[in-house]
Amino acid sequence: MKKISLLSILLFLVSFTYSSLAQKLPSISEKTKGLKKYEGFLPFYWDEDAGKIWLQIDKFDKEFLYYSSLPAGLGSNDIGLDRGLLGDEKVVFFQKIGRKILLTQPNYKYRALTNDANEKRAVQQSFASSTIWGFVAEAEEDGKVLVDATDFLMSDVTGIADRIKGMKQGSYSLDKSRSAMYLTNTKNFPLNSEFEVTMTFVGGEDAGEFVRSVAPSQEALTLRVHHSFLQLPDSDYKPRVFDPRSSFNAISYFDYSTPVSEPIDKYYIVRHRLKKKDPKAKVSEAVEPIIYYLDNGTPEPIRSALMEGAQWWNQAYEAAGYKNAFQVKLLPDDADPMDARYNVINWVHRSTRGWSYGASIIDPRTGEIIKGHVTLGSLRVRQDYLIAQGLLSPFEKGEKLDPEKDPMLKMALTRLKQLAAHEVGHTLGLMHNYSASINNRASVMDYPHPTVKLNSKGEVDLSDAYALGIGDWDKYSITFGYQDFPQGTDEKTALNKIIDEANTKGLLFLTDIDARPAGSHSPTAHLWDNGKNPVDELNNTLAVRQKALSSFGENTIRKGMPMSHLEDVLVPIYNYHRYQVEAAAKIIGSVDYRYALRGDGQKPNTLVSKETQQKALDAVLQTLSSETLTIPELIIQLIPARPAGYWPNRELFKKRTGRAFDPLAAAESAADFPLQFLLQPERTSRMVEYEARYSSLGLEEMLNQLVEKTWKAPKTTGLARKVQFQTEQIVLTHLLALSVNEATNYQVRAVCGKAIKDLKAYIESQKNTKESDYAAHLDYAVERMKNPSAAKVATHKEMAPGAPIGCDEE
Repeated sequence: MKKISLLSILLFLVSFTYSSLAQKLPSISEKTKGLKKYEGFLPFYWDEDAGKIWLQIDKFDKEFLYYSSLPAGLGSNDIGLDRGLLGDEKVVFFQKIGRKILLTQPNYKYRALTNDANEKRAVQQSFASSTIWGFVAEAEEDGKVLVDATDFLMSDVTGIADRIKGMKQGSYSLDKSRSAMYLTNTKNFPLNSEFEVTMTFVGGEDAGEFVRSVAPSQEALTLRVHHSFLQLPDSDYKPRVFDPRSSFNAISYFDYSTPVSEPIDKYYIVRHRLKKKDPKAKVSEAVEPIIYYLDNGTPEPIRSALMEGAQWWNQAYEAAGYKNAFQVKLLPDDADPMDARYNVINWVHRSTRGWSYGASIIDPRTGEIIKGHVTLGSLRVRQDYLIAQGLLSPFEKGEKLDPEKDPMLKMALTRLKQLAAHEVGHTLGLMHNYSASINNRASVMDYPHPTVKLNSKGEVDLSDAYALGIGDWDKYSITFGYQDFPQGTDEKTALNKIIDEANTKGLLFLTDIDARPAGSHSPTAHLWDNGKNPVDELNNTLAVRQKALSSFGENTIRKGMPMSHLEDVLVPIYNYHRYQVEAAAKIIGSVDYRYALRGDGQKPNTLVSKETQQKALDAVLQTLSSETLTIPELIIQLIPARPAGYWPNRELFKKRTGRAFDPLAAAESAADFPLQFLLQPERTSRMVEYEARYSSLGLEEMLNQLVEKTWKAPKTTGLARKVQFQTEQIVLTHLLALSVNEATNYQVRAVCGKAIKDLKAYIESQKNTKESDYAAHLDYAVERMKNPSAAKVATHKEMAPGAPIGCDEE
């Protein structure tokens, strides 16, 4: 009987559900009686009593663009949930199946650009689409339906909970009882609809330090999520074919209607739409200029610096034949920076300094940029000021300097101008160009460290720390991407001519894949380096560093500051040479190459001479000397433990001495840093190969010189002696680790094994020493040689952050 009763109940429920779905729906006007209507792209109603958004849908099977964003963030640079963070853009459409309304994303990675409907269908059915959400029609009228969009709008579309969990910062889940629509920024316009929601995530029993440091209560994190729906651009945009020499970002897809004799993968550059009013004119106004809006919450004098720097791009558009085609304005008070209609430059605050970045919302079908969106971290400018402070030690009288005469503020603001231009450049479609520094700072898309010299009096000179204005390479890039050619022009030929001109002038372009990896093999592409010759600039940087350290003291900080804060300023000055060390080290085992195309006249690879590599090695080995690594005693004596209330942070030197300042740990990280590049597995493997092919600088030669300049160098006294011993042990760590590293080729391991054997023989010859500290040092090294697999490079104290820190990149 129980089974029969249960079956009856189930049949009744099915029948009831079917009849409920099948019954006639109320009209939209009946369902929304008394509700406030928002007319626009996707009309919607606000039900204040229920806290619901009712969405009216009449655009079925018609594609539009959707993306989410984060207008109010978490404030932790490491987690990365910044104010202004953009989600991925999606081409979507509403599909009606009975009362079900599906929000579907077609798969534009795979296409068939043909008029043959069957051929198109074959491709569409071969690859998955994605159903983003399912709604149920609650009312219907004149071909329109009404759905409750509240659950969709309150879903975690930006992946907030997963992001926090992925960073091991706690387990959180959305609490709808503490979430609600944010009507202030929920608006409708003819071509776009904007919705915003206040969302609270609860949990936090296992909250990590990154969360605890920014949240007022770790058990509840309240942020805001924004949803943008907008009409796709019209068809009056012509995609431009991607050229790897141009420095533009690209979209790509597979076109299965392509003839077998042609490439199936298609590439187009990413750019804004821009057309001349008169394409025949050498210089013309734009039909519609590109306008960026600066965050109106940016204070002075930063606001003026950012406005000026971003506006530099008009110089590039002028070079491309446009008049006033790129403009920068202050965001109006009544405008929402998340609104899809605005290109914006946001001034974003975090608890720690971190990366700035330029992102874009694009049309995935064509590569057209719909919205440029820049995020500038507000603490970056303070780090530049700190570097200048350490270089100048300017507080002789202890007081705060007049802003009008403050050289440190001037340098920091100049850097902000460059930063604004750099990040806007990304939102115009451009990649990084890390080879620009050797061409007299030819691109703002490089990463610039301050260019500092010693003047004729031997004083630190900051007057040319950062370049002003757009570089020559940037002008060619914008011309390539945005030139509006007159009708009848052979576009491919015209674009090649632009790149050929840049090549003829010796302008280079290499990007992240050539510069970021420790084992990269370009002698020109480096992050944060300066100068035409990395070796010469390393020598200059060391001279500037020495001058700054010799002047370092009480005058480096203002009167009334804790003396322990000298360490904050010392870190970037002691490590001031780090980027030029990296650039010089990467010359060793390198090949000068280009993104050459067949027939363009460029030489794909040019061998780097042994002489050039040797000069680089000589300069890098100098940074391992005890003279370079030992912090002067006068500085050490000035730095006490931090007082109560001033907690240590990751911007300081790592320590092995508790709260006491640790000059040995500082030297340890500074010695380990160049060795990470010199003895990088890929580099050493190339050195073996290049020596065999064209008598390049060989690995065995480099290791012999490394041992000669460290283990076999004359021994010093005092703290410098302990620094020297420590550096020798670090060299041994790298040698031992490399000798058993299977990422290298066999000859690298063989050469390292021989170097260790030779070093052991040298150590044995020194064991008759009467100096007990030296004897202990030698005995320890021999013991370590017995077990190479135990040598872990990661055990060395890592260098304090130099570049912006966190999970994203500029």
